[in-house]
Amino acid sequence: MTSSNLPTRRLILVSMGILGIVPGFAGFAAPAAAIHIVKVTGCDCCTAWGETLASAGYSVTVEDRNSDAVTAFRAEKGIPEAVAGCHTALVGDYVIEGHVPAADIDRLLSDRPDAVGLAVPGMPMGSPGMDFGRDSEAFDVLLVRRDGTTTVFSSYAAN
Repeated sequence: MTSSNLPTRRLILVSMGILGIVPGFAGFAAPAAAIHIVKVTGCDCCTAWGETLASAGYSVTVEDRNSDAVTAFRAEKGIPEAVAGCHTALVGDYVIEGHVPAADIDRLLSDRPDAVGLAVPGMPMGSPGMDFGRDSEAFDVLLVRRDGTTTVFSSYAAN
């Protein structure tokens, strides 16, 4: 075989990029997961959470609603009031409630459990979007099952 019949390095790399073997090569990166956040108008911590997701590579859209509309949206999407957070988001087939770290959303989308989604109840200091200053409190990310029960998906320690 002559050298003119051998595949070029560029052809091999482009082919690998198309096949997903070399992510990001020559613009062939997988598209960012889209996440749509529904939040109460004027809530700065919800906006900050969205910014952390955008920094992690998510394509973020934000919709402002009044408090009652956000509560109704959360209930409509299957999130129990007991695990309510500050905002409700949709990513793929899942609901994300509250200040869930991007790494947990990544894992959810990778593992694909049969669930409604993830929730961080309340607004724990130190969680993404609530990381004002140096102190943080421990918090759990909960997997919300379709029957409304929850289990700990991941835990974060206080510092």
